[in-house]
Amino acid sequence: MTKKIIALLVLVLCLGFVSNKALALTISPVRVEISGNPGQIVNGQMTLINEQKVAETYYSSYLNFESQGESGTPNFVPAKDDLGIWMSTLSSVTVPPAAQKIVDFSITIPANAEPGGHFAAIFWGVTPPNSGDQVGVGAKTGMLVLLTVNGNISENGGITEFGVNNHQNFFTALPVSFYTRFTNNGSDRIKPAGDIVLKDMIGLTAAKVDGNPVQGNILPKSTRRFDSVWKGEDGATPPDQKSQGNFFDKVSYEWRNFAFGYYSANISLAYGSKNEISTAHTSFWVFPWHLTLFVIISLILLFIIFRFVAKKYNHWVIMQAENMLKMEEHKKEQEKNVKEETLNKN
Repeated sequence: MTKKIIALLVLVLCLGFVSNKALALTISPVRVEISGNPGQIVNGQMTLINEQKVAETYYSSYLNFESQGESGTPNFVPAKDDLGIWMSTLSSVTVPPAAQKIVDFSITIPANAEPGGHFAAIFWGVTPPNSGDQVGVGAKTGMLVLLTVNGNISENGGITEFGVNNHQNFFTALPVSFYTRFTNNGSDRIKPAGDIVLKDMIGLTAAKVDGNPVQGNILPKSTRRFDSVWKGEDGATPPDQKSQGNFFDKVSYEWRNFAFGYYSANISLAYGSKNEISTAHTSFWVFPWHLTLFVIISLILLFIIFRFVAKKYNHWVIMQAENMLKMEEHKKEQEKNVKEETLNKN
């Protein structure tokens, strides 16, 4: 099998795991986690669902898989040893149209099997193995099998890097995106679990964010990256994409996704059977300067308007007081004139 064919197989199979409809065939479950002792035979079942309107015969095959990069995407490799050759199931199954069939499978664990994790997949396709049909080779969908061989299993790992995406330390609004790189140096898969706790300038908890939001496993001798987001009202869309527009659009965005000041982010992830804890820390600033400038300008304008109104009001009050004094003086003058006229008449 050429590298090109293997690449095509991996692509189609990965798509098959997402939709499970590569051949109008659904396999349930898409993943099984199982454990056993060296020398033991463990059994399981899967269900093949033919979604076509005609009967179809499916043929089984096996591939081991390992970690590919830091995304958690499985990299399938030929089953020349390990779990891929320990598994067995029917070589072919015919499923009636729009029907399903339960298929048994077994794993014969060698007596000298190394304790820890072993990973493979059982695939089903419409082309018999070794048929030479290169198109049919890629048209398969399958079930991941994650086997743990009991024994003295090494559990060793931890956070190797934690920070804000792109090493950014200044934001004008939420969201803030974090990344965590976790390395598994042990001999079995691990699934870290825990939160990123965000605290503000005075030490109050502002938010908690899942440190492993996809609930992803990390295979042995590999590193996986997890992405987490402290979301605002507008969700996880970054400000530099969401806030394009005029000044007032940005003011509105910062108001809806408000955060202010210095924040510390502390992540704590537990892993393994003993719930070992791995921690890390980072920090950043959030300063909504468009909103702050708008508030300052608004306050200045309000102050100017208030002073103007107050000045006008004071002037009006003074004018009213002066008018009242003039009226009083005029009244007194009239009374004085009346008295003088009365005295002159007498």
